[in-house]
Amino acid sequence: MKPIILICISILMVSQAHSSEYFPSKNDWQTKKPAELGLNPKSIEQAIKFAKDNEYSGDKDLRVAILKGFAREPFHQILGPTKKRGGPAGMIVKNGYIVGQWGDLDRVDMTFSVTKSYLSTVAGLAVDKGLISNIDDQVSHYVWSGEYDGKHNSQITWEHLLNQSSDWSGELFGIKDWADRPPQEGGLDDWKYRQINKPGTVMEYNDVRVNLLAYSLLHVWRKPLPQVLKEHLMDPIDASPTWRWFGYNDAWVTVDGLKMKSVTGGGHSGGGVFVSTYDQARFGLLFLREGRWQSKQIISTDWVKAAITPSVPNESYGYMWWINGGERKWPQVANSELYYAAGFGGNFIINDTKNDLMIVTRWLEPSKVGELVKMVQSSLKSR
Repeated sequence: MKPIILICISILMVSQAHSSEYFPSKNDWQTKKPAELGLNPKSIEQAIKFAKDNEYSGDKDLRVAILKGFAREPFHQILGPTKKRGGPAGMIVKNGYIVGQWGDLDRVDMTFSVTKSYLSTVAGLAVDKGLISNIDDQVSHYVWSGEYDGKHNSQITWEHLLNQSSDWSGELFGIKDWADRPPQEGGLDDWKYRQINKPGTVMEYNDVRVNLLAYSLLHVWRKPLPQVLKEHLMDPIDASPTWRWFGYNDAWVTVDGLKMKSVTGGGHSGGGVFVSTYDQARFGLLFLREGRWQSKQIISTDWVKAAITPSVPNESYGYMWWINGGERKWPQVANSELYYAAGFGGNFIINDTKNDLMIVTRWLEPSKVGELVKMVQSSLKSR
């Protein structure tokens, strides 16, 4: 058979496989019984009960939970909107269909650092559309307002911001980089005068630098990032109009003579994405489908693959998505093809590409998440 014919047949087979995939329509997500999709119903029931019985132990008043959870950070305070949380909620999705659910799936809640995965996707959209030529470009070529001045900060690339290895030094919206997630030992002087690492060598989970990425993307898109997310992602995947993305109260930036709010990449000082479980799951399913929704490629497959590829500074971390490998690997879960978005309070989107399986959790005790994943995966083996 000639090569051209083989290529055509291959394309046709991929197209037919994609056309058979289920995507939820607007305001409607179909359910199927676990047994219909080869899962053990009892195991799914046990997993749901487990999620309900292991509610996040922090205060339902998230202002209290935030201040307690990040008490070690010097000068820490609430700077953006917060919202009292609901109870445990979640979904188990197999082959696109809901096979298990619990709690109020329509309730809009804070999702904390899951916001980072939304933010990195906005960066991916900028790359797809040519607004960022290459993630290895220095950010100082795009943002000229002073944040990337100096020998160290001028070396920082988009990739360094995305995999949290920039070690950017400075202050943004009144918060100094060293005051955010300080090291476990030492005091203020040790943190202030710490050794600066070469960009790209050491990963440090730091929300000030994540917010710097949001600030920098605002300058690239030249319009508020919630508008970008709505137009280019949330509307195309038929998300509801209930989600919001907030910044700190005083995080106003002037771009092209217009005052715009710079959003946060998390919620540990308030702000971030507030979203329902249903809409969170739509975002997760978009990634499980490698950036496709129905017949449209919303974000490139290349970007999705790059975002969930282990980075050099930390093999457990990609572009603001966690990978089930390295130091952060769940000991209960062997599957290394699994990746997830994670946020304070047990907010998770967990994608198992090998089994076309997704789990979305809200307010599950974080230490119990790996066990829940193991229980759901065991339903495939014990069917």
